[in-house]
Amino acid sequence: MSAGVAGKSLRNMNYGTRVFRAGAVLPATGNQTIFTVTGRCIITSLIGEVTTVMSATATNLKVTAVGTASAVATDVTADTAVASLAVGNLYSISGLAATAAAVGSSVQQNNEIIVPTGIIRITTSATNTGAMSWTILYVPLDDGASIVAA
Repeated sequence: MSAGVAGKSLRNMNYGTRVFRAGAVLPATGNQTIFTVTGRCIITSLIGEVTTVMSATATNLKVTAVGTASAVATDVTADTAVASLAVGNLYSISGLAATAAAVGSSVQQNNEIIVPTGIIRITTSATNTGAMSWTILYVPLDDGASIVAA
């Protein structure tokens, strides 16, 4: 009999806790909070998945972390075109702020990102009728730190 490590345990050991946010329509030329952060956390992966096809409207999307204490918005990604993406397309970050997200099939994040207490939000440049769900994997840096879906 084989005694392997269960998938969930292996994922938790390698990438941290997983939090899922159900699909929601993108904000209309504005911001939408996707996760709330309490304490400092290390993001090991952030992936969006198209759940409703994106309209053909030219639309850029970026992810930003906003600290509660500083109110400073720090771009996690650069603007990335999301027009006309089909259901199932993935949007993933590299961990480099000046880099556009990978779109289509996901790539693993190369660099962890440390975020303070605050929010993680998406910002769009135009109104798009598409929707996305989000999955974040993180490790608490502070005792009691956590990330929850907004």
